[in-house]
Amino acid sequence: MKNITTNKIINITVIVAALGYFVDIYDLILYLLVRNPSLQEIGVPKEKMREIGILLFNYQMVGMLLGGIVWGILGDKKGRMTALFLTILIYSLANIANGFVQTVEQYQWLRFIAGFGLAGELGLGITLVSETMSKEKRGYGTMIVAAVGLCGTVLAYLISEWGWRETYWLGGILGLMLLVLRIYIHESGMYMQLKEQSVLRGNFFGIFTNQKQLYKFVLCILVGLPVWFVIGILISYADEFATYMHVVGTITPSKAVLIHYVGAAIGSIVTGVLGQVLHSRKKSLNIALVTLLIFTAGYFYCFNATAKTFYLFIFLMGISQGYWGVFVTVASEQFGTNIRSTITTAVPNFVRGAAAIMTTLWQSMSASSNIMQSAIIIGGVVILLSFIATYLIEETFGKELNYVE
Repeated sequence: MKNITTNKIINITVIVAALGYFVDIYDLILYLLVRNPSLQEIGVPKEKMREIGILLFNYQMVGMLLGGIVWGILGDKKGRMTALFLTILIYSLANIANGFVQTVEQYQWLRFIAGFGLAGELGLGITLVSETMSKEKRGYGTMIVAAVGLCGTVLAYLISEWGWRETYWLGGILGLMLLVLRIYIHESGMYMQLKEQSVLRGNFFGIFTNQKQLYKFVLCILVGLPVWFVIGILISYADEFATYMHVVGTITPSKAVLIHYVGAAIGSIVTGVLGQVLHSRKKSLNIALVTLLIFTAGYFYCFNATAKTFYLFIFLMGISQGYWGVFVTVASEQFGTNIRSTITTAVPNFVRGAAAIMTTLWQSMSASSNIMQSAIIIGGVVILLSFIATYLIEETFGKELNYVE
C-alpha cells in the first residue's frame, strides 16, 4: 500500500492547521474578552449584564453544538477540505457583521452563526493532521496545533484594546486571509482511498443505534467537560468570584482569560509531550485531571487572597487544561476513517454545547444558594465524570487509523 503518512513533525498540514486553530481561538474567546464593554455600548443595564452575557454565550455554544454535527458529517461525506473552506467563510463573515451590531437580538443571532461556523475548524484540522502523520509522531503534530492555536487568545487580548467592534472586524479579516493558505494543503490520503470504496460515510445518527460507538462517543465527551466548566464559569466570571471571596485587588475577566490561555498553551505542550514520552494518552490525561482538581480547589480557597495569588491559580488551571489537544486527538483515534471527521468535530463541540447547560444551571442554582457553592457542585460532578471516562476509554497511542467502521 502506498505510504500516505509522514514522519515529519513540522509539515505544511500542521502549520496551516495550527494557524487555523489560532484564528479559531481568537474568534472563540473574543466574546469573553469584549462581553462587558460591548454590552455596555449597546445599552444593556448593569443589573442585566450577567443574564444577557450568559444568553449570548449560550447562543454561541448552541451554534457550535449544531455546527459540530453539520461540519463533521460534511467532512466525511464531501471531504475535510470542502468543509474547512465553508466553516472558515461563515465564521469570518459573521464576525465582520458582529462588529456592526446595535441590539442584543442582532448580537445573539450573530454569535449563533459565528459559533456554527467556528465549530468545524479544530475537529477538521485535527482529523487532517491525524490522517497525514505517522502513528508514532501524530501526537506531536496535534500538540503543535493546540499550543499555537491557544496563543490566539493573546492576540485577541491585545487587539481588544483597540475597541470591541474593531476586534470583531479583524477576526473576520484574519479568517478570510486563512482561506488563502488552504490552497497549500491537500485532502488526506486515507480519505482519498476511502472515497474509492462503497462505504457509508458520515453517518452521525448511526452512532446512536450502535451501542459500542455510542459508548465511545459519550466517553470522549465526558473526558472534556471540565475544560469548559472552568472556562465558561470560573474564568468568564472570575471578577464575580473574586468579589465573593474578597480578593484584594482588581480582577478583570479579560485578563483572567488571557492568563488562563497562556497557561493552556504551555499545558498543551506539557501534556502532548507526556503522552508521547509515556506512550499513553490516558496517563497524560489522568495527570492533567489530577492537577486540575488540585488547582481548582486552590482557586476556591482564595478567600482574602491577593489578586496575584488569584491569577496564579487561574494560570495553573490553564496549564492543567492543556489536555484539550490530547483529548481531541483521542477522540479522533477512537473511530474509523468513514466517521472520523464526524466524531472529531462533534465531540469538542458537544463539550462546548454542554457549557451552555453548565452556565445556565450555575445561574439557576446560584439564585437559591450562592455562586461559590453551585460552582463547586457542578465542578465536582464534571471532574468526577471525566476521571471515570478516562479510566474506561480505549488507549489509542500508536493506533493504526487507516480502517473503517
